[in-house]
Amino acid sequence: MDKALIALASALAIGVVAAVAAFGISRAASKAFESMAKQPEAGGRIQTSLITAIVFIETCVIFALVVALLLVFVF
Repeated sequence: MDKALIALASALAIGVVAAVAAFGISRAASKAFESMAKQPEAGGRIQTSLITAIVFIETCVIFALVVALLLVFVF
């Protein structure tokens, strides 16, 4: 396969995944802040759940980065 095509595919893959993850994190944070505004006494539990969700979303981005790097350096 052509090296330029593989590099383009890996850049596009990580770019799309990062953009979708940023959108997902912003939506999750927005809803968490809205929930904390409505119920301030539940702020600690909501914040813990938000951080856990952000970690899972960022893990998907790291996996996409690993796949993109494998595409570039292995193929």
